[in-house]
Amino acid sequence: MPDQRSRPILIAGAGIAGLTAAIAFGLRGYPVRLFEQAEQLQAVGAGIQLSPNATHILKTLGVLDFLLPNAVQPPAVLLRDAASLKLLARIPLGEMADSRWGAPYLAVHRADLQAALVQRAGQMPGVELITGARVTGCTAHAAGIAVAVSKNGDTTTEYPSLLIGADGVWSAIRSLGSANATAAFTGELAWRATVETDSPGGKAFAAIAPTECVTTFLSPTFHLVAYPVRAGRAVNLVAFTKGVRISETWSGHADITLLQTSVRRAAARLKAMIELAGPWTVWPVHIVDQKPAWVSQSVALIGDAAHAMTPFAAQGAAMAIEDAATLAAFVSKVPDGGLADGLNGWERFRRPRIARVTSRGALNKLAWNAGGPVALARNVVLGLRSPQRLAADLDWLYGWRMPTDQL
Repeated sequence: MPDQRSRPILIAGAGIAGLTAAIAFGLRGYPVRLFEQAEQLQAVGAGIQLSPNATHILKTLGVLDFLLPNAVQPPAVLLRDAASLKLLARIPLGEMADSRWGAPYLAVHRADLQAALVQRAGQMPGVELITGARVTGCTAHAAGIAVAVSKNGDTTTEYPSLLIGADGVWSAIRSLGSANATAAFTGELAWRATVETDSPGGKAFAAIAPTECVTTFLSPTFHLVAYPVRAGRAVNLVAFTKGVRISETWSGHADITLLQTSVRRAAARLKAMIELAGPWTVWPVHIVDQKPAWVSQSVALIGDAAHAMTPFAAQGAAMAIEDAATLAAFVSKVPDGGLADGLNGWERFRRPRIARVTSRGALNKLAWNAGGPVALARNVVLGLRSPQRLAADLDWLYGWRMPTDQL
């Protein structure tokens, strides 16, 4: 069998997962062809929190230097009661994060992260990014798999050593393999807005919370997360409410009265800020059933394509980055003919981590939307825990590193 590195790695989707995978495989000497169906790269969403488990990998891949000029290193995560604005807890970040977890905690705009990944990938002669191209088929072949790629109305056939589905929650690659998971609406809507710090909305936010921190406002009927992006020139806002499915897309528009109704018991200054911060874009929160396999014959799913989760642990991007880096490490370690063993080993390695992060998101959601006696108990527990103890509770998450034998 020919050396698997002589045939390219094909990646469907040039988002965070796909670009990270392209860089990780490229650094290991693989030729990579990265297909993106959009004619031009477009960053979906707005802000992203990148915890040290992700930024450590980005540093290793040579991406962090491109990202830092537009990133913010928040000094803390603050939890506040939405009705009173009272500070409930403070988790230190900033220099403490660097010291404790060995890498920075960053708040960035998704477009800035994507641009940094593209810039790094562009430095690598073995990585080719093709836009306006879509993977339309995958069949078994004597040498592995044959992959059909459509571009400008023409279809060509590629014979890669591996096809990676990094095409998100509505993955087309997922349906080409043995996995049959579909995206499911959670009943949650994410309302997004970005305000310049010197705008009326930005000034209204600065009056109730420090713009340089990550702040979460807690309420039984909603919660709102805010953090700085664009080197501190803007604040990203995302409010989560119950709602009905509005579309099978990442974003759309819905009646703002739903958000207004959900925040009706919030502090007056918080409600005023929400009014000033518009327009709001709505993102229906979807997840993907994690039980079906993430790998099949010469095909692997990573990021949201494999295991889209709720955003309540702020780990969607981080898990995509971890997936990409670890997949490249596992595949590069197996001898020719051992690809299946490498893929199966990677999936076994990743599943416990993904399950634990998913559970943490569910716990956060329960705590942030607690009401009545449960909310009172939550506040007591938070009040009894020191900032250092709260940080220590996150060591398993933020302090995670790839095993040394996989680097």
